[in-house]
Amino acid sequence: MNLPNFFIIGAPKAGTTALYDALTQHPEIYMSPVKEPFFFAFKGEPPIFPAPIGDHIRRVAVWKPAEYALLFAGVTNQRAIGEASTNYLRSPLAAQRIKQSLPQSRIIAILRQPAERAFSHYTFHLERGLDYRGKTFEEALAHEDERVKEGWYSGFHKTNGYYHAHLTDWYARFPREQIKVYLYDDWNNTPQAMLRDLFRFLEVDEDFAPEIRRSNVTLLPKSRRLHSLATNPARIEQTMPFLPATARRAIVSAFRRMNDRFNLAPPPPLDPEIRARLTEDYREDILKLQDLIGRDLSHWLKIT
Repeated sequence: MNLPNFFIIGAPKAGTTALYDALTQHPEIYMSPVKEPFFFAFKGEPPIFPAPIGDHIRRVAVWKPAEYALLFAGVTNQRAIGEASTNYLRSPLAAQRIKQSLPQSRIIAILRQPAERAFSHYTFHLERGLDYRGKTFEEALAHEDERVKEGWYSGFHKTNGYYHAHLTDWYARFPREQIKVYLYDDWNNTPQAMLRDLFRFLEVDEDFAPEIRRSNVTLLPKSRRLHSLATNPARIEQTMPFLPATARRAIVSAFRRMNDRFNLAPPPPLDPEIRARLTEDYREDILKLQDLIGRDLSHWLKIT
C-alpha cells in the first residue's frame, strides 16, 4: 500500500493550491487527487461542524482509512507521495497521528503575514458564500470567540495566524531535518528557486521547472444573486423546469459569462488600521517564530 511520505500542512491562503499544482507536474511526485482530504485531522469519524463551512468540510473530508488509501492507488514509480491539507498546521491531532503512522514523513509549511492571511481567508469565504455574508471583516473578527465556543469550523480565525504556537507541536514530534518552512514571499518573488530547494528536500530532480500558475484567486461578486445563478445550475433547473434542457444550459452559460465579465472583482485592500492592530496582536508570536525557523520576519511587523 502506498501512503504519503510528505505533507503540506498549510497555512491556508498562503499559496498552497498553486504549490500543489506545481508539484503535480513533477514526474517523480504523486499528489493526492483530492488536494485537501483532511484525513489526519479527524480520527475515524465524519467531521461535524455547524453552519455552511461545516457543510463544506463534511462534503470534502476523507475520513475513512480505506477511502484515504484509495487516493494513492494511482502511484506507480513516483518517489515522493504527498497531500496538502491546510488544517493540519493547527491540528495537534494531525501532528500526533502522522507521527504515529508515518514517522519518516517530511513536513512542509508556507506562512503568510498573519493579518493579511486572515483577511484573504475572510474574502475567500465571502466569494463562496460560506460565511460572514453582510458582515465586515472587523465585525467577523468581533464574533470570532463566540463562533469558536459554538464549535464552528475554524476558517479565517485569527488563531490560525499564531504560527509559532502551531509549529511547536510539529517540531516537538519531528526532527528539524524533516521540516521545511517557506514564506509566502518566497513563493511570490522567487517561485522557481523555492521549488528547486523543495525538490532537493524531497530528493527528486531539482532541475525540473514546472509551469507556475496562479490558483485559488479570490474574486468577490457585486451581485450575490447573479453569482449564485452562475455557479449553481441546479437553481435554473428548479426555477425553470418547463424549459427544454438545451435552453436551460444556454441560460446557465449566459449567466456564467455575465458573472465572469461584469460581476466579479478583486476584493478591496485590508484596512491599514485593522492590519496594524492585528499585527500588534501577532507580534510576540512572530518574534518567537523568527527564532524557531531561522528567518528574518521584520517585514511582517512593519506598519504600512
